Amino acid sequence: MYLPKRLDRENGKEYAYRVLKDNIMSLELKPGQSISETELAQELGISRTPIREVLMKLKEEHLIEVKPQIGTYVSLIDRRLVEEAFFMRYHLEKEAMKLACTKFPEDKLIELEKSLMSQRLIAGKQKREIEFHKLDIEFHGIIFSGVNLEEVWNGILKISTHYNRLRLIAEIKYSNSITIEQHEKFVEVIKNNDFENAQSLVTDHLEKPRKGWKYIFNTDSEYKDYFKE
Repeated sequence: MYLPKRLDRENGKEYAYRVLKDNIMSLELKPGQSISETELAQELGISRTPIREVLMKLKEEHLIEVKPQIGTYVSLIDRRLVEEAFFMRYHLEKEAMKLACTKFPEDKLIELEKSLMSQRLIAGKQKREIEFHKLDIEFHGIIFSGVNLEEVWNGILKISTHYNRLRLIAEIKYSNSITIEQHEKFVEVIKNNDFENAQSLVTDHLEKPRKGWKYIFNTDSEYKDYFKE
């Protein structure tokens, strides 16, 4: 498990939540992997009480499964939750892009271009998939922020814990060059107030990657044990 340093003014519970969630979302803690409160407390250097509270919070976010008398596990990826998250993001991002093509702040446009530049720098490089994945999420978050829908994006992220883990697997498996090309189009569409092409761009960006999921779901895939039956 990856253990970053505790941030200034970050208490034990906040630190444990950040570390555990980041490790689950990055697949460092794999779907189905068992978790020990005692071992976590020792590794993080905090008592078991905040660990227990954090595990309950992560359970509410569908990231932890507690089996009475058996143990605590990282939740397997549930395709139903993936589809629900996709539905929410697909429809809300279309609406956000409508607003972005109407009016978008210059400072946010600069943020998008900086994010895009960072994506280009690490695209295709080995062991940088997680970093690219985070930049991808950040990129779309900037769009929502630019149209004053930050909390809507936060809501999407909250429901997308299974969806984003599946997306990360796909990004590790396949090239991210198409993602960058599409992100470039997002910037151009917003710059040019290209309302007509905004909707189809969101559809292409979110729908096309789903075609590659078929292999990941196959029974002979190396990821087959990551999914709930």
